[in-house]
Amino acid sequence: MSNTLGHSILTHSLYRTNVVESQGRLSGNYLFQAALHFKKSPIPTKFRYNLNVKKGKGSRGVRHMVSLVPTALLTTDPAPGLARKFNLDGSSELLIDISAPTSGNLLHVDFQITNNSNSLTLHWGGLHDKQKSWILPSRQPDGTKVYKKRALRTPFMKSASGSYLKLEIDSHEIQAIEFLIVDEAQNKWFKNDGENFHVELLPKDRSSLNVSLPEDLVQVQAYIRWERKGKQMYTPEQEKVEYEAARNELLDEIGRGLSIEELRVKLTKKNGKSKSQEASVLGNKSDIPDDLAQIQAYIRWEKAGKPNYSPDQQLIEFEEARKELQTMLEKGSTVEEIRKKITKGKNLSKASNQIPDRRYSTPERIKRKQRDFMKLLNKYDAKSIEEKSIASIDPATPRVLSPIELFSKSKEEQDSGSIINKKVFKLGNKEVLALVTKPLGKIKVHLATDLDGPLTLHWALSKKGGEWEVQSLEIVIGEENFVGMPFVLRSGQNWMKNDGSDFYIEFSSGAKKVKKDAGDGKGTAKALLEKIAQMEREAQKSFMHRFNIAADLMKWASDSGELGLAGIVVWMRFMATRQLIWNKNYNVKPREISKAQDRLTDLLQDIYKSHPQQRELLRMIMSTVGRGGEGDVGQRIRDEILVIQRNNECKGGMMEEWHQKLHNNTSPDDVVICQALIDHIKSDFDMSVYWKTLNSNGITKERLLSYDRGIHSEPNLRRDQKEGLLRDLGNYMRTLKAVHSGADLESAVANCMGYKAEGKGFMVGVSINPISGLPDGFPELLRFVLDHVEDKKVEPLLEGLLEAREELRPLLLKPHDRLRDLLFLDIALDSTVRTAIERGYEELNDTGPEKIMYFITLVLENLALSSDNNEDLLYCLKGWNHALSMSKSRDDHWALYAKSVLDRTRLALASKAEHYDQVLQRSAEYLGSLLGVDQSAVNIFTEEIIRAGSVASLSSLVNRLDPVLRKTANLGSWQVISPVEAVGYVVVVDELLAVQNKSYEKPTVLVARSVRGEEEIPDGAVAVLTPDMPDVLSHVSVRARNSKVCFATCFDPNILNDLMGKEGKLLQLKPTSADIVYSEVKDSELQGAGSTNFKDDDSPSLTLVKKKFCGRYAVSSDEFTSEMVGAKSRNIAYLKGKVPPSVGIPTSVALPFGVFEKVLSDASNKAVATTLQSLKERLREGDSNALGEIRQAVLRLAAPPQLVKELKSTMQGAGMPWPGDEGEKRWEQAWTAIKKVWASKWNERAYFSTRKVKLDHDYLCMAVLVQEIINADYAFVIHTTNPSSGDSSEIYAEVVKGLGETLVGAYPGRALSFVSKKSDLDSPKVLGYPSKSIGLFIKRSIIFRSDSNGEDLEGYAGAGLYDSVPMDEEEKVVVDYSTDPLMTDGKFRHSILSSIAHAGKAIEELYGSPQDIEGVVRDGKIFVVQTRPQM
Repeated sequence: MSNTLGHSILTHSLYRTNVVESQGRLSGNYLFQAALHFKKSPIPTKFRYNLNVKKGKGSRGVRHMVSLVPTALLTTDPAPGLARKFNLDGSSELLIDISAPTSGNLLHVDFQITNNSNSLTLHWGGLHDKQKSWILPSRQPDGTKVYKKRALRTPFMKSASGSYLKLEIDSHEIQAIEFLIVDEAQNKWFKNDGENFHVELLPKDRSSLNVSLPEDLVQVQAYIRWERKGKQMYTPEQEKVEYEAARNELLDEIGRGLSIEELRVKLTKKNGKSKSQEASVLGNKSDIPDDLAQIQAYIRWEKAGKPNYSPDQQLIEFEEARKELQTMLEKGSTVEEIRKKITKGKNLSKASNQIPDRRYSTPERIKRKQRDFMKLLNKYDAKSIEEKSIASIDPATPRVLSPIELFSKSKEEQDSGSIINKKVFKLGNKEVLALVTKPLGKIKVHLATDLDGPLTLHWALSKKGGEWEVQSLEIVIGEENFVGMPFVLRSGQNWMKNDGSDFYIEFSSGAKKVKKDAGDGKGTAKALLEKIAQMEREAQKSFMHRFNIAADLMKWASDSGELGLAGIVVWMRFMATRQLIWNKNYNVKPREISKAQDRLTDLLQDIYKSHPQQRELLRMIMSTVGRGGEGDVGQRIRDEILVIQRNNECKGGMMEEWHQKLHNNTSPDDVVICQALIDHIKSDFDMSVYWKTLNSNGITKERLLSYDRGIHSEPNLRRDQKEGLLRDLGNYMRTLKAVHSGADLESAVANCMGYKAEGKGFMVGVSINPISGLPDGFPELLRFVLDHVEDKKVEPLLEGLLEAREELRPLLLKPHDRLRDLLFLDIALDSTVRTAIERGYEELNDTGPEKIMYFITLVLENLALSSDNNEDLLYCLKGWNHALSMSKSRDDHWALYAKSVLDRTRLALASKAEHYDQVLQRSAEYLGSLLGVDQSAVNIFTEEIIRAGSVASLSSLVNRLDPVLRKTANLGSWQVISPVEAVGYVVVVDELLAVQNKSYEKPTVLVARSVRGEEEIPDGAVAVLTPDMPDVLSHVSVRARNSKVCFATCFDPNILNDLMGKEGKLLQLKPTSADIVYSEVKDSELQGAGSTNFKDDDSPSLTLVKKKFCGRYAVSSDEFTSEMVGAKSRNIAYLKGKVPPSVGIPTSVALPFGVFEKVLSDASNKAVATTLQSLKERLREGDSNALGEIRQAVLRLAAPPQLVKELKSTMQGAGMPWPGDEGEKRWEQAWTAIKKVWASKWNERAYFSTRKVKLDHDYLCMAVLVQEIINADYAFVIHTTNPSSGDSSEIYAEVVKGLGETLVGAYPGRALSFVSKKSDLDSPKVLGYPSKSIGLFIKRSIIFRSDSNGEDLEGYAGAGLYDSVPMDEEEKVVVDYSTDPLMTDGKFRHSILSSIAHAGKAIEELYGSPQDIEGVVRDGKIFVVQTRPQM
């Protein structure tokens, strides 16, 4: 909308709106935002007349409609009735009479049909202006029906003379009615000469009304229309249309008989305005200017403590302020004297700077809408194209290495492994290579260049600090105490330097050492990254060149998938963090930079539409590039600096140097420089403030000097320039941000809401139209955000930001011609959430857990809005909301449940950080090595990406809440899984998996950052301490207890850091069931401490009896014996018929011991047998790589026909489905699953485990237990003696959603855990709620379970080492606990847990010993699938 008086609707002297445009702030453009500028500096209007209009901060110069004061009252006579007559059919006539029986806008339309006794119906609708579609009035006669949502059908009433009907029209929108009359019985339609009947309710020519309509009433009606339409942003043309539409509506009302006085009363009542208030305003005329009254009102408001006045109170305060000044005037003071007194002789703009952040009519907080968070769901599988296909995307031919690169490659291969440093210096289009190696302990410096002509090397040493057309030189440095070599080159009489400085090559692997292992480019879009590196020399010329090159590469990147776009992210991030040169001796116009930005961001916008699975990476790219400005805004960068210099008489010194820099090549640094100048001026020209702003944003004195047009001087400005410079630099900041900033909130808001800057003289004009189709109330929401963006209390701001993002999201998911601007607005809102939450940490210092949880929900919602795959985040969000409701209802389990949600949230954040690392870090390392980026910047690349996002903020909040929840839930700092006393030396490792096969020579306390749950405990480890959360019944937990190794999870990061700090020290651990006490001990105390956990090589070996083939390929459960199958199969057969009826046992058959060996000896598998024999020999010689090859060889086995026949007969005899009945493919799936079970004999974990206990691996035999899968709702594992405390009177169990593999396998997170006293099984006590994000589900199928003769040997826990393989693949489902009755329904949970406990006790009593039991729950019924002695 135009900001000029000529285009504004409100341009009349009845209005008093004052405007201030503060520096750095952007004036919005809204309907009815006219301004009358006073001769003195204006201040914001704070007290208004009667129209209550919400207003934003005055410092942002948002212009608003103010109240209206009438100056004339006009009347007109009601319009006479309108009558029409139509001939229907022969003697039948239609008479229509229109009347307005009462004052107001109600019209009566009377229809009468003569000489027709049939049942007739009026088929009708209303019309507005020239619209063709009918309006269906809400006021309808009895019996009216809606016809196909396009018309109304109203039956006529019969009378003695014919038929009649009366319509009442109360909507001013309806200016005419159209209709047909239908005789439905005869299917006969009556028309007006083949057309619809058409009756005007008002005269067509409104000008025929002899009335003078007061303009103030038109303005009120226009305001009402604006409010009714959701306070939209209008262009100047739309303003005019709206204003005339308002006038026509009022003329229509007058045409219906309403007088102007009645119209005025009606309008003012609608707007909450009474006659008495009008009289009050009219009766208080004085000689006090409105701007002075506003200042006095502001002073009164400050003295009153800045209360939040209602609109009526504002009016009263405004009039009271006027009265005070009128009294001063009557006592002899002049207006000027009053002005000087209340402003204390200062310019009025000072008052505007004191305007409070929150205006009287601005709400304290917005009311958020109730939303279904699952509507935010994004589920994409972002896949990258393989490198071989990526290479084919580039239309260019394979790049030929330059002579310098060939020379470098040769020397690197020659001195392989000894490269210390490498640099390539640019001399125009030529290069100088300096390569430092250290073969055989001597430093070598290789220098090479493709410069022509003879050269002389001028060089020194410092103690501080093939067939190619190149010239090379090798210098051998014998001494060790030199750290580098400075040098320059001389060609004839010309000295060649490195941008004016000496060339310098270090002799050490300093910060910029190139990592050789990053050179393979594995896991990256390698060809694309190499192309970027090849183009970097061109890109360094200017931002225009860089953005155009990036635009040229975008299709290649998007076609390459996730890794391709990751490469662009890395490149742009290196640019944004100044790791790459921004401009190199190239003069480019700002409009050209802006145009290049436009081109690139337009492409990014298009890819955003077509590649929804890549939107997170695209947002990262956009946030580094900046918005651009379609050329016009870019050109204003040049134009406006000249205006600033001219208007404020500052044409020399630093301002002129900055002007030259801007003309040569503008950059994001200019935003910082502009802000530094504003801060400098505001601080009363304090030079230290200027440098503080620069330095805190990464701009040093050296950087200022490094520009092609360097800035050498400090600002030297006068105090009389202060007001003008603040005004002009503030406006200039908007222009700079419009081009360079993609995440600046005010700039992004202005770009969406629209603004206009007139061109003056040589300056181009800028007109940004508001975006169409924004949600109702969205401008007000953005004004609320801007009004509160600097508030100390950030909760209302966070709510407003999130509400704005939620409202914006639907527009981001569909095509829009201004999608780019909407994206930049969303990026800016996202960024503001992060800064607000960091500012709000102080607010949480003295608050309860509910407030922290609420903040977590806000930040989690923000993260979900910005993430591609956000299902897990959304379920975490729902979990937090459920935890909040539990807390508010004082549920005893709220803290325990919240702790599980917290743990799941941590896992989700860790997963997101890991994904960033996989996608971005390798690209950063490879591209960084190609471009010579500072190695420290490369090392922390992904870390800085994470720190810049909501992940870091959320992690901080979670860490703040964790100890509070642990204390409330009485969880302590530890969960002790295996309570064994131990003494050992501390060793810190990243992953237990990486050291599981290692043997420690000394007793070792391992502090492992990651434990997945399926690892082995390394030999020599006496304790494993971790922050990770493996299940108490996971494989590694069972291993620890069986091996008498102390195993515990530490929840307190301070304790964990202390333990890590004791690396190499000897510690004594004394665990209880809920804590671990540790202390340092002397080496001499090691032997006396009784560290029986440390095993030496003299431990006795276990023996196995090799099983033989029994002559049968398949046996039923009735035939199971110890010679045929293992304990797993025998135990499940033993349970049948002995457990209570409430416990189900699945039907089972088995492939007995020896079947594998029999199949291998079959003639059809001779080649496989030969291969296996060879691979086993390699394995015996210590080649563990043979394990994987053995497993692959086993999968090549063919099934003998007799095996297929016997297995089919046995399964069908037991009532189990035969896979082959569904087709040959299904049998092949089953056969492959069987072979995978056999092959698991040679998985790494199992093989090394048998070696540790000196078990003869060749004697290990594998039966296969075949069971029908129960499609489980839940799975459980029971230990009938509590494994953590050893309490035999207490059952311990864990429960997960879906299949039990997530419980015993490597699936992060915890299961639901509970204990139950055997004396009171109906009182289970929940110890922890689940935090696993994945549940495994499967359709009806068959599972093939490993059942070896080595799983239940005394002293050896072989259970879980070998694989159980379902015939069909399980479906991984991200689980939602907030709707799961096991978590939310106390009665259901109690029933299920009690049933599990009862089953456990019954089975323990059946065997007479503690049992380790696995089972599932289906539709509330308990099924046990296996049991074995608890180890």
